[in-house]
Amino acid sequence: MDPLIPVALIDDDKELRRATAQTLELAGFAVSAFGSAKAALAELSADFPGAVVTDIRMPEIDGLQLFDALKEMDADLPVILITGHGDIPMAVQAIQNGAYDFIAKPFAADRLVLSVRRAGEKRRLVMENRALRQAAEDAQDSLPLIGQTPAMENLRNILRHIADTDVDVLVAGETGSGKEVVAQLLHQWSHRRKGNFVALNCGALPETVIESELFGHEAGAFTGAQKRRTGRIEHASGGTLFLDEIESMPPGTQVKMLRVLEMREITPLGTNEVRPVNLRVVAAAKIDLGDPDVRGDFREDLYYRLNVVTISIPPLRERRDDIPLLFSHFADRAAARFRRDVPPLSQSVRRHLTSHSWPGNVRELSHFAERVVLGLEGGGEGVPSLRKTTASLPEKLEQYEAEIIRDALSANDGDVRKTIEALGIPRKTFYDKLQRHGIHRAGFSARK
Repeated sequence: MDPLIPVALIDDDKELRRATAQTLELAGFAVSAFGSAKAALAELSADFPGAVVTDIRMPEIDGLQLFDALKEMDADLPVILITGHGDIPMAVQAIQNGAYDFIAKPFAADRLVLSVRRAGEKRRLVMENRALRQAAEDAQDSLPLIGQTPAMENLRNILRHIADTDVDVLVAGETGSGKEVVAQLLHQWSHRRKGNFVALNCGALPETVIESELFGHEAGAFTGAQKRRTGRIEHASGGTLFLDEIESMPPGTQVKMLRVLEMREITPLGTNEVRPVNLRVVAAAKIDLGDPDVRGDFREDLYYRLNVVTISIPPLRERRDDIPLLFSHFADRAAARFRRDVPPLSQSVRRHLTSHSWPGNVRELSHFAERVVLGLEGGGEGVPSLRKTTASLPEKLEQYEAEIIRDALSANDGDVRKTIEALGIPRKTFYDKLQRHGIHRAGFSARK
């Protein structure tokens, strides 16, 4: 069940305060009633998650003075003023100064309830945005290994647990899931952080070059080798060597790499000199090296030597609740980079965030955030059209039903009650359909 919207009600008239509180409680709000502004100020703070309803005419501190004090405390706190006929000009001025609404006496209960509900929804969005920004700032130490889902919390705990050991690590994850970020964290959270973090993409170098890059060479070792070169392995001594896409490493290089892992020594090209190295190796693969049918010509003994500790990074589609937080972080970063403001999110962008499968994972989301900040929303990119698919009629109907549910959730900010009312289906049916379509409600409205 969704939490009740908190309401602080301030009125010095005991009977009117009791009647108004009862009206709001019957409408589903959690009411805290105060007989004076002084009592309310003693309890309210900048993190109050709801709306404030106050009468204007009160002794000692009146409603306008209370509004000024609350605005000083938090300019985004919605304050609704209850006014007598003679107070309306003052209330209008207060609206211009930032008050959320004013309601003239006598007022209909529905008028008050509607205003409080809208103010509460606005406050909820403000608090959620603050929580996202704060979480994004707190996550800066994670480079940014951002996420509040159990899977990401567990991943960070594992990294902290093994970071200061010298164990070699194999990182498994899809393209763009953050394998290098994990390797950087292992380096920065370890005693090796004062040494070099050296990264090499094994899939980006031809076989004729990769050995020289890894092991180095002496002058004259081969045609074009005019001077001595220190290899990546030796350069990483005292620090961490990150080998990305290690499944692409040529078989001959794999044999030499196996010796490095076992003996912690290298022999550069063009010399018989054996040089000891002191390093930690973090290797990453985007395929399952433990599956013989998948790893192809990747050496089994090298796999087992690397597989002392294996860390798996969950793809973004399996932690959808992290998408709003990640998007907020990337949008803020892009806004600073491009000197732009983060624009309000359109329905197409929000729909894309919640329904897209994100095959490119965090990297794809980062690029999408940059396009949004630049005004190139691209909300429909990558979302398959029902007209263009070759799916059968039942499959198309399933896709259409899922799209309708996502649209309803997006339009109602993930509010279950409103979404069920919009769809006109029973609550149990709604949850059954969420499970069948793999839709996570929390992804449509960021949780605290």
